Amino acid sequence: PLGHYGRLRKAYLEMHRPILFNELVLSDKLFEHCAEIEEAARNRMELIVPKLAKQYGVTEQLKADNQMEWVQKMNNIKNSVEEIIFNQFIYC
Repeated sequence: PLGHYGRLRKAYLEMHRPILFNELVLSDKLFEHCAEIEEAARNRMELIVPKLAKQYGVTEQLKADNQMEWVQKMNNIKNSVEEIIFNQFIYC
């Protein structure tokens, strides 16, 4: 089964790049392609989120002191990283 980013890539190809989508389906490489996108996107997420968290001062101490602020900052970081992933992997 494909993960979140793999499904997004598949949906994007189907809606906006039908020729490439059909080529991948006919060559039986669509699942492989989407799985590669999924893995690359997850790896990028795991790489960037901790760096941004450190850069913006989101620490375990902040989590212990002010959970709501920590959640807000982590959600902002995650959303920022997802925008990067969408532009680099999903919508290209």
